[in-house]
This record gives sequence, C-alpha cells and structure tokens, in this order.
Amino acid sequence: MPIPVPPVRSTLDRRAALRLAGSAAVAATAAGTAGCFRQQPPPAPDPLLAQELSARTDALWAKAAATLAPDHTAALTLIATQRGDHADALRTEIDRAAGVYGDGTRPSTRTPPPTDVPGPPTPPSLAALRDQLTRSQRSAADLAVSLSGFRSGLLASVSASCATHVAVLLG
Repeated sequence: MPIPVPPVRSTLDRRAALRLAGSAAVAATAAGTAGCFRQQPPPAPDPLLAQELSARTDALWAKAAATLAPDHTAALTLIATQRGDHADALRTEIDRAAGVYGDGTRPSTRTPPPTDVPGPPTPPSLAALRDQLTRSQRSAADLAVSLSGFRSGLLASVSASCATHVAVLLG
C-alpha cells in the first residue's frame, strides 16, 4: 500500500512573496540607475582649438601691423584674410567633429569659437609678426604629424601657408 505524501507547504506565504518581488524590483531599478549618476569625465578639448585661436590672433596682428608698415598693407591684408580663413576652416572641422543631433542641434559639449582673441598690446613690427607666424607655422606642423586624415592635411596646409607668409609676403 502506497504511503500518502502530505502536501509540502511553502514557508513563503503570499504576502512574503510580494514583498520579495517588490524588493527585487527596487534593487534592480537602483542598480540600473546607479550607472546614470556616475560622473563622466569631461571630453578632452579638441586639439584644433589652439590652432583656431592662433589663426585669429595672427589675423589681428597682421591688421595691427599695417599701421606701422603702410608700404606692406597689401601683403598684411592678405595675411589677415588668409589667417581668418584658416580660423574659419578649423572652426568648421571642430564643429564637424562635435557632431550634430538628428534635429540639427549641436551637443552642449561643443566649444564655442573664441570671442576674446588676444590682439597685440601695441601694433607689432614686421619682425614681431614674422616671429608670431613662425610659431604658428611650427605649431601647426607639429600637430599635423600627430593627427591623421583630413585633420592632418588641414594643419599641413595651414603650416605651409604660414611658412609662405613669412618667406614670401614678409621676406
């Protein structure tokens, strides 16, 4: 004769099961949102920002130098215009790298163009402008070899232009 097996009664009643399920849901939610509150380090500044500032500074210096060297006004105006174009091309690349959201807006981490570009305290001499452009040329060349692709080519072009400004237009 088979021995009847009494039904196994769970020690977990309905109320305890609901408490356990609620606690598990709260724990899962807390674990999932904990990652959202971790402080993300800010992105590194774009390496082209310094080059943009340098180009805008050089443009101001070239315009200011024209007051001391009126016989070089045409060359200095060309330098100022081209260094302004360099700054604009660098800004376009900085903005492109920052990306655009689907609605056409830009990320809030985007660095705005510099508004307080340091001009010379007094109109610079042609020699001071030559030195400034030589530093800009060297800086762009040094950064060009550390980057790749379009950015490297852009900086190489900027560097070559600065070298031409120094050797040909101010030479």
